[in-house]
Amino acid sequence: MSDQDQVNTRRRRLLGTAVASLSLMDFGLSGIAHAQSGGASAGSAAAAAAFANLKQVNAGTLNIGYAEAGPHNAPVVILLHGWPYDIHAYADVTPMLVAAGYRVIVPYLRGYGTTRFLSADTPRNGQQAVVAVDIIALMDALKIDKAILGGFDWGARTVNIIAALWPERCKAMVSVSGYLIGSQEANKAPLPPKAELTWWYQFYFATERGYAGYDANRHDFNKLIWHTASPKWDFDDATYERSATAFNNPDHVAVVIHNYRWRLGLVQGESKYDELEARLAKGPTIAVPTITMEGDANGAAHPDPAAYAKKFTGPYAHRNLSGGIGHNLPQEAPKAFADAIIDVARF
Repeated sequence: MSDQDQVNTRRRRLLGTAVASLSLMDFGLSGIAHAQSGGASAGSAAAAAAFANLKQVNAGTLNIGYAEAGPHNAPVVILLHGWPYDIHAYADVTPMLVAAGYRVIVPYLRGYGTTRFLSADTPRNGQQAVVAVDIIALMDALKIDKAILGGFDWGARTVNIIAALWPERCKAMVSVSGYLIGSQEANKAPLPPKAELTWWYQFYFATERGYAGYDANRHDFNKLIWHTASPKWDFDDATYERSATAFNNPDHVAVVIHNYRWRLGLVQGESKYDELEARLAKGPTIAVPTITMEGDANGAAHPDPAAYAKKFTGPYAHRNLSGGIGHNLPQEAPKAFADAIIDVARF
């Protein structure tokens, strides 16, 4: 790494820490209190420090930003966010898991927060396989052989892929909305009109107008998605703004647009991931212990639990949550999600 690159890296880390510290002013007043109400007071201070002082590590093609809390020698839980969310989806889950004796790692996915590409020449690729490869690279960089994995949205798809293709790295899994592995070929089939309507943004992103529109309006666009995906979640502006800083990542728009265009076969992925995508296109089963979850007010597109239950061939349970829980289940129902992580480890 050149001297200038080192300077730039330090500047990015300082900026990421400053942004996270400012956002934690809100977390310190409301997030910690909420976590403590779930019985996680012992882990709250550690979690607050973790989200205020993010770590960075070179892993694969990325320099990944992540929050880490809990004893270094404890069992590891890795939690993955989706679009358009960020690591703060797990701000209340983390102290609960730390209090239960876990080491918790919550990384920013490519295109979010303080995660950056190491090279300007790396394609800003968002295909499903590459996000899973990123997390395997993170585990390698942190010398983590095996972890419990949890996720929703893009994060759920990613933990599904790791559990299917690298089961030796996944002790157990919690997946919101179940089995989300897909393929470009499967996505060629049209859905009923009502189902297609829930994917309106995917078709918008397929156009150059959509690319420009998302770039210009990502803040308000993503807030709209929060409302439509979780119509009964009464989040306040401070909660949204804490996460919205993650969308200012310089690669965010390119990665998001590529992800949705790739799904429709409108753009190609990188050829080095073709073999992985071919395996995923077959819809591999998952044998690691798994709990799937679904909220009763998920306004985003999601499969019926009965449609994917047979994809899980190992110890398995499904949990339906009531009370107006939407798409961002870990943030809307943190205790239920934390309980699922703790329970699946005992399967």
